[in-house]
Amino acid sequence: MTVRNIDNSQRTAAKVAGISGLLTVAIVVFANYALYNPLIVTGNAAETARNIVAHETQLRITATCFLTYSASVVVLLTALYVILKPVNRSLALVGALFRLVFALLWLLTTLNLLSALRLLGSASYLQVFEADRLQALARLHLGANFDAYYVGLPFFGLAATVCAYLWLKSNYIPKGLAVFGVISSAWCVVCAFVFPHFPSLQQAR
Repeated sequence: MTVRNIDNSQRTAAKVAGISGLLTVAIVVFANYALYNPLIVTGNAAETARNIVAHETQLRITATCFLTYSASVVVLLTALYVILKPVNRSLALVGALFRLVFALLWLLTTLNLLSALRLLGSASYLQVFEADRLQALARLHLGANFDAYYVGLPFFGLAATVCAYLWLKSNYIPKGLAVFGVISSAWCVVCAFVFPHFPSLQQAR
């Protein structure tokens, strides 16, 4: 097996990719499972609204985490591009662009959180709407986060598939690990494209 020459910029990028990769996982898990999900009451917009109003700071921290996550994904895609560019510049760029779309959709989830907070606020222009309608609209914005995630998931899977293929061609990592990455990432893409055909899963959110 021939291992390609690795320059200092790639070594630095590999360290950045490792740190940012771990950081993105930690941030998104913490934001979703420790902060966001406890506030959501499935099938009950009013109770969800009361939770958000009572824990507004918690939801704002969630929004900050989502912003940080999106920025970290951009750092990650840049580092991966630097590492994999010598293998195939065009494919490395395609993988980076796919991951960028995924990062941008996480910005949309942040906007949805802030829109929900605005709808549940005390601004005078909101007084023309009944409370239950505002609660339903706020819940609609929160539910849209689920859609944004699954719209972004195919791009995440495609980026991962492209990168895994480049890892395979590069000989930078064991071939078995790279093959596993290609297969699992491609399966993620298939699942992401199949999901929209099951509306019952979307209604659950």
